[in-house]
Amino acid sequence: MKAALSALSYPVSREKARKLMKEANVQVRRRKKYKVTTNSNHKQPVFENVLDRQFDVDRADQVYVGDITYLWTQEGWLYLAVVIDLYSRKVVGWSMGSRMKAQLVRDALRMAIWPRRPKAGLIVHSDRGSQYASKDFRQLLKTHGFVVGMSRKGDCWDNAVAESFFGSLKQERVYWRDYQTRLEAQQDVLNYISMFYNSQRLHSYLGYMSPNQYEAEMVELKKAA
Repeated sequence: MKAALSALSYPVSREKARKLMKEANVQVRRRKKYKVTTNSNHKQPVFENVLDRQFDVDRADQVYVGDITYLWTQEGWLYLAVVIDLYSRKVVGWSMGSRMKAQLVRDALRMAIWPRRPKAGLIVHSDRGSQYASKDFRQLLKTHGFVVGMSRKGDCWDNAVAESFFGSLKQERVYWRDYQTRLEAQQDVLNYISMFYNSQRLHSYLGYMSPNQYEAEMVELKKAA
């Protein structure tokens, strides 16, 4: 909080930030119990960890990372698949559904491909789950000439950026809600991603800019160079 306020030209001490949070009755939500969503016990092919935790990239549409998480509603689980561009940490694709099938991750990647038109050679990194190892998903990658990369078995740190996004989503939005329906949850997640996370949320990695702001400023810098 201190660094974020400073980036907005409101320099404060750590103690002042703590006091402001107390006065506003702002508390930190603790992460809830972990639920496994990755089934790596399948007979589909798996691939090497091409990314190898090299999360810093120097241009857009060079490396995408994908992952799946779950949200509880009174109707049952809602599954969310996302695609994140490592360059700006922007969520460039997402898909939600009541079943954790291969179509979920295909639709999320297709959403990213349609407006951004990444070139062949793009690395698409994920875990070893059956959805990402499925024939249909691999065919989509092959069609576009993308490079497949997968985390090592049981190592969430290999996909730390996607895990970090899910942590932000749940701590900043989901854990404060009591979704009655999947549709309600879908609408709220859509609002969080498009209206807050991509456009307003400040990222320390980006020098306390939002992903949209960072991409726009980098485009202007390249024009001026």
